[in-house]
Amino acid sequence: MDTSTPPQLLDKSTATERLMAVGIQPTRQRVHIAQVLLTGNQHLSADQVLEQMKHTGKPVSKATVYNTLGLFAARGLLREVIIDPTRVFYDTNSTPHHHMYNTATGELSDIDSQYILTEQLPELPEDTELEGVDVVIRVRPVR
Repeated sequence: MDTSTPPQLLDKSTATERLMAVGIQPTRQRVHIAQVLLTGNQHLSADQVLEQMKHTGKPVSKATVYNTLGLFAARGLLREVIIDPTRVFYDTNSTPHHHMYNTATGELSDIDSQYILTEQLPELPEDTELEGVDVVIRVRPVR
């Protein structure tokens, strides 16, 4: 995602409604972050969210961004896609799908769930149920 131009913003009332629908108190900073994030399907790291917030003219602290992203993920507005312990993306696409990650460019893209068959999973431990299956396919340029 190009972070050099101001991002498209979701209107304030829609952002507020989306937060309230999942039981999140719509503080000013949460609404601003939601306006940046919830404009469509995108994958952003916390640093990219920080950069986007600067471009809106409404910068927030790094701690606020991390706390807000964690809250949004816990309430189902976002999915955390953990590429490795140092790289986490926040995905606004809540439909079932998987991902392809380009290790050279850092780009994360969606793969429709129909292309990854998960019907033959191993038997689950007793007293558990399947919560989800997240597949990340890592690619790199041919050397």
